[in-house]
Amino acid sequence: MPNTYTLIASVTVGSGGAASIDFTSIPSTYTDLVVKLSGRANADVVAVICSINSSALDSGKRLRGDGSTVASASSAEAYGVNNSGATASTFSNAEWYFPNYAGSNYKSVSMDAVAENNGSAAYMSINAGLENTTSAISSLSFAPNGGNWVQYSTAVLYGIKNS
Repeated sequence: MPNTYTLIASVTVGSGGAASIDFTSIPSTYTDLVVKLSGRANADVVAVICSINSSALDSGKRLRGDGSTVASASSAEAYGVNNSGATASTFSNAEWYFPNYAGSNYKSVSMDAVAENNGSAAYMSINAGLENTTSAISSLSFAPNGGNWVQYSTAVLYGIKNS
């Protein structure tokens, strides 16, 4: 059976930047959710904090590399965000996948992120996270772990139906 992606919402940060990119009033009519982000922060940060229904993820595991080292950690933050020290006017890419987001089980998420940089290091990571709520996901927020998103950072929310 094919999966069908439906655009629910997209956000592009305007001039002056934004502390977070938020999606609210998410309908519970899909099977899964996907968020695709192209972003850059204006501070020396490298991670994104995802919040579900106004609560940061309760737990997570992360594997990240920077071109010369690899590390793992118990963290739900997605590494791989371009920051003020990265190649100018270059944005990173990340994706979050939320299966069974409207079900009554705890909410799991898988993430991957990669920074684009012509420097000596560029972070990339894969993550798994968990939010201990049985409520349907009705809002999502994505914020750099310092500073703000710069103008033209963009996030797109898709609903997926297995049909």
